[in-house]
Amino acid sequence: MKKLLSVVLAGAMMASITACGGGAAQTTPAETTVEETTRKAPETLGETLLFDFEDRVAENADATAQELAEGILTNEAILFSGGAMPVEEGFLMGFGEAEITGFEEAVMFAPMIGTIPFVGYVFDMPDAESAEALIDVLTENADPRWNICTEAEETVTGTAEDKVFFVMCPKSLEQ
Repeated sequence: MKKLLSVVLAGAMMASITACGGGAAQTTPAETTVEETTRKAPETLGETLLFDFEDRVAENADATAQELAEGILTNEAILFSGGAMPVEEGFLMGFGEAEITGFEEAVMFAPMIGTIPFVGYVFDMPDAESAEALIDVLTENADPRWNICTEAEETVTGTAEDKVFFVMCPKSLEQ
């Protein structure tokens, strides 16, 4: 029953994320890694959420991917109602034909309804070395136009302990 509910919720979430709406962003997506960001004031939505992720892991290194994703969704920079759901290894939204594997637990977080080009993940990895390797795979395979009608403006990745953060999103949700 839980699997059926998960599949139904995943389908509903995917349908709402890929629904057509406003015009596509015409900017070139930016990529930011945790090494490129310092603890200055975040300048974009992606950096804001990365810093939030890092702070949450620093406060509780034992937090699950689900707890981290749900916490990130409470960040005041997120101006939509969102949801977080566990995902399994394989084809994940935003990575085209690439299978994403090697994690112990992963959670996707995204808007519940809308055409916002936003998808995020928190991965719990076996160790810090595999976390760095996963960042390479995610960055190489990220498709900012996974959302048919819009395009993400930035891709931000980072690690904290043995956890990986990934988000493709607009630079700002403010209109």
